[in-house]
Amino acid sequence: MLRESRDFWDDRSEETVEAAERELEADLLALAAVLADRWGDPATVDLWPYLGFDDPDPASAAPEPLGFLCNVAATMRVWWPPSGGRWLALAVGQADPEFPFELLAAVGEESSLPR
Repeated sequence: MLRESRDFWDDRSEETVEAAERELEADLLALAAVLADRWGDPATVDLWPYLGFDDPDPASAAPEPLGFLCNVAATMRVWWPPSGGRWLALAVGQADPEFPFELLAAVGEESSLPR
């Protein structure tokens, strides 16, 4: 986790929640711009397929960090650095409506996320 908002146990008002999410999305965009300057535009990856609803067999569960990310975020921005072997992703996620939003960075093996 790179940054998190406040939690929402005491105030779930739409204005408060949306402002916190917008702030972290702006941070994600700023960091993504720096990474894009270095490695080009990211791919946007939909994390829904990694939840495993299509194949409930536990052996087919998404490898980490995809397993975690797909439970807190809907999409992520991904770069495959030229050095190869790994990918780098950024996402904004929230584990539960009362929990803070989090700006997340993740690194995974290239084989766990096809291009």
